[in-house]
Amino acid sequence: MREMAETDPKTMQDITLVVETFLQQVQDKFQIMSEQMVGRIDDMSRRIDDMEKNIDGPVTQARVEELDAWKPRFLLRRRVEGQVVKAEFK
Repeated sequence: MREMAETDPKTMQDITLVVETFLQQVQDKFQIMSEQMVGRIDDMSRRIDDMEKNIDGPVTQARVEELDAWKPRFLLRRRVEGQVVKAEFK
């Protein structure tokens, strides 16, 4: 304890400066890492969105083709302005 009491004010200022510098460096590194993490999360989110878009097209097409394969074929007759119109559904 006597050594602390006898420590010269210049030495205390030096220690304080070293600690403040160290803490500032840690804070700067933390800020950089946080920004990098947010950037990577944003990139991942965009990639997932792109994957969903790329998957939706083929999945929708497969569903349409599956429905077309099972849809019964029939003729529909109706009158349009006095004429009989036939429409075939596949």
